[in-house]
Amino acid sequence: MRFYLGWCLIYALNISLPAQSESSRSEVSISGELKKWHKVTLSFAGPETDEMHTYNPFLNYRLNVVFRYGPKTYIVPGYFAGDGRAGETSATGGDQWRVHFAPDETGTWEYEVFFRKGPNVAVSKEQLPGISGGFMDGLRGQFTVADTDKRGRDLRGKGRLQFVHQTYLQFAETGEYFLKAGVDAPENLLAYADFDGNFKTDGHRDDFIKKWEAHVADWREGDPSWQNGKGKGLIGGINYLAEKGLNAFSFLTLNIAGDDRNVFPYVHYDNYERMDISKLDQWEIIFEHADQLGHFLHFKTSEAENQGLLDNGDLGPQRKLYYRELIARFGHHLALNWNIGEENGRWMKEDVTPWQTTTQRLACARFFYDNDPYRHHVVIHNGQAFYDLLGPESKYTGLSIQTNREDFANVHGSVLRWRNLAKAAKKVWANAVDEPGDHRYSLVPDKINPQHDNARQNALWGALMAGAWGIEWYFGYEHEHSDLTCEDWRSRDKMWDQCVYALSFFGDNGIPYWKMEPNDLLTANDDFVLAAGTEELVVFQKMGTKQKTIIPELSGTYMIRWFNPRNGRFIGSPQQITAAGSLDPGWPPTERKQDWVLWIKRQP
Repeated sequence: MRFYLGWCLIYALNISLPAQSESSRSEVSISGELKKWHKVTLSFAGPETDEMHTYNPFLNYRLNVVFRYGPKTYIVPGYFAGDGRAGETSATGGDQWRVHFAPDETGTWEYEVFFRKGPNVAVSKEQLPGISGGFMDGLRGQFTVADTDKRGRDLRGKGRLQFVHQTYLQFAETGEYFLKAGVDAPENLLAYADFDGNFKTDGHRDDFIKKWEAHVADWREGDPSWQNGKGKGLIGGINYLAEKGLNAFSFLTLNIAGDDRNVFPYVHYDNYERMDISKLDQWEIIFEHADQLGHFLHFKTSEAENQGLLDNGDLGPQRKLYYRELIARFGHHLALNWNIGEENGRWMKEDVTPWQTTTQRLACARFFYDNDPYRHHVVIHNGQAFYDLLGPESKYTGLSIQTNREDFANVHGSVLRWRNLAKAAKKVWANAVDEPGDHRYSLVPDKINPQHDNARQNALWGALMAGAWGIEWYFGYEHEHSDLTCEDWRSRDKMWDQCVYALSFFGDNGIPYWKMEPNDLLTANDDFVLAAGTEELVVFQKMGTKQKTIIPELSGTYMIRWFNPRNGRFIGSPQQITAAGSLDPGWPPTERKQDWVLWIKRQP
C-alpha cells in the first residue's frame, strides 16, 4: 500500500502513519525538517531487543531503505536505535530502528523498506539475504521536501560537499569550492567523560579521559546538551573553533590498542560486534551541531597500532559491521571524509596488530565506494607511501598527508610530489595536509611560539600554494595541550587567526584557486606560485633576504596588491602596472624580509 503524504508534511516534525507490508502491520515515524539537505529520519517499531541480546541485533538484522526521486536512487543503511532516545535515557534496548537521509532534491521522494533477518545478514553482499524480518519489511511511502531555508556557515544552505573529480571538493547546492583549516588534535577528541560507556573506568588509559572544562563557557543558550547539561564542554569547544573562523576538526572513531584506547563505538573494549547505542547517539549530537556551524568532519577510522585489529586487517565481518554502522549513523552529514587509517600500512619495524596490505587497503576504500550512498571523499594517511594506491582499481579520492619536519619545510614539496604522481597515473586526487610537522612538536602552543612563522609560511601557505585543499593541525607530544592531552583549543589561538587570514584572502577576494596550478618555477626566487595561466597569479614570498620578484611572459595591464599574511591586511591601494613580456611588481611596501603575498590579476 502506498501513502501520498503531500505538502502537509513539509513543516511537520513527527508523522506516524500506519502501513501494510506482506507479513505484518507496521508504522513509520518521519522526523526532522523535510527540507533539502536537512536530516530526515525514518523510525520504525521493529523487534524488541538489546545491545547484548543472544541474537545479535547488529549482525543478525539488516535494515536498508531505498529512496527514489525520478532516476535517482539511494540505498541507505539503518541501525538499531534502542528506545529511540538512548542518548538521553542511556537505554541499551528497545524496539526502535532508524534510518537517516539527507535529500538533495525538492519535491516528492518515494521510499521502500527492506528489513532482513538471519545469521550475519548485516554484512552480507546479497541483495536479499536471510529471510524477511517482518515488521516494517516491504513498507512503502512518500514524503515531500521543500527548499532549505539556511544561509551562512550552516552546511544545509551549501549542500553536500562532493568529490567532483577535481583537486578541490565542491558544495552541491551553491557550487562553491571548499578550503579547510582546522584541528587534527586531540586525536582522542571523543574520549569525553560526558559520553556514556565504561571506557572511562575499564583500566585502559583512563587518565586520558577529557572534560573539556576550558570550553564550557563557550556553550551558548539554545545549544544542544544531553542528560541535564552534559556535553557543554565539547559543544563549547566546537563553538569556539567556529567563532575563530576555523571550519574542520578530526577525531578517531576507534583507538583500541592505540595511543589513547578510550574511543570506540562498542559496548566493551574486547567485543567488536556490539555497538553502544547511547554513546553513538551522543556522538551524533556533537556532529549535528558541527554541521550547523559549518564544520567539516574528518572521520579517522583507525590508527597505526590497530589497523589490523578487525579481521587481521581484512574486509571481514567485524570491519564491515564497523564501517556499516558509521555510514548508517553518520553518513548523512554533509561535509566529511572517511579516512581508512591514520599512519596506515607497513612503515614501522613492528606494530601491535598486523599491517594492512595493499589488497586490504584497496578493499577498505572499495567498501565505502560500494556502500556509502553519498560517495563521500575517501582518503588514507601515511605511514606507508601511497604508491600502491595509484592504480586504476583504487577507489581513493584523495590523500591525507603527514610530514615529519619540525620546521614544516617539506610540506609544500610533499603536496606537489603526490599531486604530480597522481597526475602521471592519470588520477585526480583531492589532497589535504592533515598532520604537518614532526611527532614531538608540530604546532606548539602560543606561549612557546606566538608568531608561528614556520607553521604559517611552510605549512599553511606551503600547503595551499601547492594545491592542497586544506590543512589540519597536529599538536605533538612534547608540550602541554598535546595530541592526547589537549582540552583547550585556545592554546593555539594566535595560529587560528593566521589560518583565517589565509582562508579570507582566497574566499573574500574571489580568487579562483580551483582553476590554478602550482608553478613555482615562474619566478627566480624560492617563491610559491599559483597561477591561472597569465590571467591571475598568487605569489607567496617567504621570509628572508630575497631578490625582486619578476614574473615573465606577462603582457597587458595588471592589478597588483600586497597582502600581509601575518595580520590579514592588504597594504596600500591596488596598483595598475603595464607589462610588456614580464611584470615587475616592485618590492613589498614595508618589512622586506618578512613573508608577503602578491596578488596579480589581469585587467580588462
